[in-house]
Amino acid sequence: MPEQSRVLSFEDARHLAEEHAAKLSPPQTELVDLLVADRRVLATPILSDRDLPPFPRSTRDGYAVCSADLAAVPVGLELIGEIRAGESVENIPKNLGDGQAVAIMTGAPVPAGADAVVMVEHTSQKDGWVEVNRSVAAGENIVPCGAEAKQGSVLVERGMRLNDAAIALAASAGKSQVEVYKRPRVAVLTTGDEIVGIDAVPGPTQIRNSNSYSLAMQVRKAGGEPVLLPIAPDEPRRLRGLVEEGLKSDLLLITGGVSMGRYDLVEQVLEGLRAEFLFTGAKIQPGRPVVFGRCPRSAPGRETDETYFFGLPGNPVSTMVTFELFARPIVEALCGMFPQKLRFNYAKLKSEIRVKPGLKRFLPAILSGEFEASRVELAPWQGSGDIAATARANCYIVVPPDGELIPAGEFVPILLR
Repeated sequence: MPEQSRVLSFEDARHLAEEHAAKLSPPQTELVDLLVADRRVLATPILSDRDLPPFPRSTRDGYAVCSADLAAVPVGLELIGEIRAGESVENIPKNLGDGQAVAIMTGAPVPAGADAVVMVEHTSQKDGWVEVNRSVAAGENIVPCGAEAKQGSVLVERGMRLNDAAIALAASAGKSQVEVYKRPRVAVLTTGDEIVGIDAVPGPTQIRNSNSYSLAMQVRKAGGEPVLLPIAPDEPRRLRGLVEEGLKSDLLLITGGVSMGRYDLVEQVLEGLRAEFLFTGAKIQPGRPVVFGRCPRSAPGRETDETYFFGLPGNPVSTMVTFELFARPIVEALCGMFPQKLRFNYAKLKSEIRVKPGLKRFLPAILSGEFEASRVELAPWQGSGDIAATARANCYIVVPPDGELIPAGEFVPILLR
């Protein structure tokens, strides 16, 4: 173990990871087609190339009117035209006079002189006149020109992960390509003599390497590019070589070998590489022996002087939980995102929970039901090595350190998977 072990509360460990994430420099950028930009992080803000909407837009099918004409209803108005969405400028009445109305469709430009749109449901039309049976306020059913965005204003901020809405905004601004940050390379190193490759036939006391694959998927979901290293044996020289190889990436994730057993050599190897340990444990279950630190850089030409690393516990559930809680903010920052605070949802507990107090627990759980009747309960599991239970779960119930008994019916915090 490092000379001074630092076992932090969950909150302090999370905040420390966020603080270091906030200090990371953004990566290099590249230009990609808009259709393949989903989940990428924007490097250059997208600006509106014109006012949005570029004209006062009707939000309803009905009639463009002057609201003052409808002070007393019912009232008959002279119908002087019709405006469809996409109507050419030449066909739009230049000005609406007193006692006049224009039929208008959703999305069409509102003519000058009109300050409201009355819905077609409140009208009847006959012989060039429309009878209106309901008053409207000025501005009703109209989106003013530039109400959504002014020309030159920011539509999508730098550092935002692009989703469907952001891509729609980019398209509305005429962006067929966008500048995004390059994906960081995240090395994944699984350790232990008991671990064999997924194509191998394991011996009686061996297990296949599932952690590298679960971490690779989590890295990809967070926006990184996983780099899977060979399995590291419990032998210092070979382990050191693989750790050095992993430190050439933008981030190194090591799973296994961070406990206090005789053959848990990871921290010894890292100490030999002049690692700085930022914390060596968090008061959580599963995942208490998680390690976070940084090492001097190993690859020439790197923009930073150091590589961050995480030592994640070897039990599969612990590996998945600790990645989400502590490593994800670093991966997202390396993608160019601004650090995100961790927020829990709440759901009503279906069955009571009894646990030993002392640690903050993230326990695999199943959220079921629908709408307001959703409920959550613990997934039956056999501890932090039970991958099958985690595969069945769709969230984690978060149990506070003093939560010895939580009765059914209470609202509990959950972390969605």
